[in-house]
Amino acid sequence: MTNKSYEEAIVSLQNLLSKNPELFDKLKKGQEPKFLVFACSDSRVSPSIVLNFQPGEAFMVRNIANMVPPYDKLRYSGTGAAIEYAVLHLKVENILVIGHSTCGGIKALMSLPQDGSESTEFIENWVKIGLPAKAKVLAEHPNISFEEQCKYCEKEAVNVSLANLLTYPFVRDGLVNKTLALKGGYYDFIKGEFKLWGLHFGLSHPCSI
Repeated sequence: MTNKSYEEAIVSLQNLLSKNPELFDKLKKGQEPKFLVFACSDSRVSPSIVLNFQPGEAFMVRNIANMVPPYDKLRYSGTGAAIEYAVLHLKVENILVIGHSTCGGIKALMSLPQDGSESTEFIENWVKIGLPAKAKVLAEHPNISFEEQCKYCEKEAVNVSLANLLTYPFVRDGLVNKTLALKGGYYDFIKGEFKLWGLHFGLSHPCSI
């Protein structure tokens, strides 16, 4: 950003503060978001703009290809900490995973070499979280173009992330107790469309023997 851009951003923030004094007085006391949102780091898909979230409404995690890794205290403690804090301490009521069109992370996933070799320090290892999505797309749509396969994978990777959320015990507890809902979303900024869906996992309380 140029100095002028920084100055414009500061003025915009000051205008926001002046127009919403009651909101920011409330935010001084703490946060009570209803949503935990996983979204891509892509600069074109800001969740606050796409879904019109106001300050304090959504606790957000953004990363390459909006991936939610499975429960793993060693490899993915950063993501786990965000989910744990949002669910157990902030008491969010919804977890939303948003995919999007022309995602570079999904393209990297679909382009992974069959021999397992890697050419990046972090990216390829990270997007491997979505390998089940890639496998499903290749099995169900083997004869379409690479671009079309990527489009399918952009949505299917969201479902993989939703399934991975079930590996977190506090997420499962929230679903079983009906205090938490999981949703998948897809933002196509080329067509100007946003689609939302839910998955029904049929969870139940564990039976005692």
